[in-house]
Amino acid sequence: MSEGLEHPTIPLPDQKNFEVAYGLALKLASEILASESNIEELCRRSGSAFISQNNNPAIQLNYLNSPYLISLPDVIISLAKNPTPVEIRDKILILHYLLTSSGEPLSSELISFKELGEGLAYYPTFAQRSIRPLITYFGSQPEKMLSSTAALGGVKSSFGNFSVTIPAFDKVPITLIIWQGDEEFPPDANILFDRLALDYLPMEDLIVLCQTIVWKMIKFLQSR
Repeated sequence: MSEGLEHPTIPLPDQKNFEVAYGLALKLASEILASESNIEELCRRSGSAFISQNNNPAIQLNYLNSPYLISLPDVIISLAKNPTPVEIRDKILILHYLLTSSGEPLSSELISFKELGEGLAYYPTFAQRSIRPLITYFGSQPEKMLSSTAALGGVKSSFGNFSVTIPAFDKVPITLIIWQGDEEFPPDANILFDRLALDYLPMEDLIVLCQTIVWKMIKFLQSR
């Protein structure tokens, strides 16, 4: 990457074999980061920290309320306080966030997925993976959203019948909303983003991120 820190396009490969696709995406993002000459600027833009770990350079950032380390120059991603292996999907999201972040101040204006860039075209996939499961599992019990997102840093918000905001990354807040419905209308849901969300993650990654959040919530709910 040049000194000007132009943002690379980092698409998630569109292949039927997701294991292969994810492997390729991780390899590409790791190579881009390993070749980056201005790590401190990447950290500034993403709200991450450039630190020394065992006398080697590393990046520390928060993802879903947990601190992660990216050890350099080998680009090894690990949980800072937990030996649990990091899933490849999460590694890709972390690297894409770090490499995409523009550093622009967030607008504090929340918009729906359909209003994000080409979100209207991607919406059927987004709804299938995130909105529908949110309605299915929380539509009749929206109050359980708060406990289900506590480990992710969720805080109660003021939309709909119940809503929570999760700081997925330092610059990527995600707000999940439930309308409980009644005898006349079925439950409904929505997910809101800062208007500048695409300055911090590509569209495909926002879909994967929201799917990850919703299914973590569902897993917590089913464990109670």
